[in-house]
Amino acid sequence: MKPDNSLLTATALVVGLLFLSPVLYSIWMSFQTVDAYYAGQASFTLDNYTRAVSEFNFARYLLNSLIVSGLVTLLGITLATMAAYAFARFTFPGGNFLFGATVATLMIPSHISLIPNYLTLAKAGLLDTYAGLILPAISNGFAAFFLRQYIRGIPKSLDEAAYMDGASPLKVLWRIIVPLSRPAIASMALYIFMTEWNNYIWPLVAVGKEDLYTLQIGLARLYRINPGEGLIDWPLVMAASTITILPVLLGFLLVERHLVRGITLGAVK
Repeated sequence: MKPDNSLLTATALVVGLLFLSPVLYSIWMSFQTVDAYYAGQASFTLDNYTRAVSEFNFARYLLNSLIVSGLVTLLGITLATMAAYAFARFTFPGGNFLFGATVATLMIPSHISLIPNYLTLAKAGLLDTYAGLILPAISNGFAAFFLRQYIRGIPKSLDEAAYMDGASPLKVLWRIIVPLSRPAIASMALYIFMTEWNNYIWPLVAVGKEDLYTLQIGLARLYRINPGEGLIDWPLVMAASTITILPVLLGFLLVERHLVRGITLGAVK
């Protein structure tokens, strides 16, 4: 007996709203005045968003996060795709060792590299720069591993046919491998973007200039804003948090089709 589609739809809607309830409550809170919030009342206002953008410089923080996360995603997915292609399609001395070392990096906590990265960039004079925020994050072992496994599922006969037509390895990569791996690449690009977008520790350590603060640093500073009597201006914090999650939500919506397709193809394989 087939299940009732209306019942499944209603159940999915209720569960979805349950999971989204903290986010929806945060958005609702962001439109309240601080006095109304602590009084348990409702008073609609856009002042929290206006203050976050103008008074607390969130427009600049948003621009910095977009620049850093965007460049990290672009450079990181390019390097990961090229590394995955090399590991999946070529046999060379030390290849297995290098791939094992790449996988081993997944077991190393990121905080261990914090001090070495800081000292290296300090000697290179790259602290308090966009380069200092971007360079340590462009290598991603998980993305290289994931894409390598995906590329191995693409028939090698396609490569061989291209080589017979005179294509170079790079041309095979960009004309055959990349288009066929688009769902996996889109999934990993979103993963890299979200990871860098939510990064807090490294920007906190590597940047001292307020003009280079990312959204996460700016959001943490809002907890110091005090409306009086030791209270936290939670509506202002929630407005800033809503600004923070919007680009990630937009990125997910843009690659949702590729993301679902990549998961489906991976399950079939």
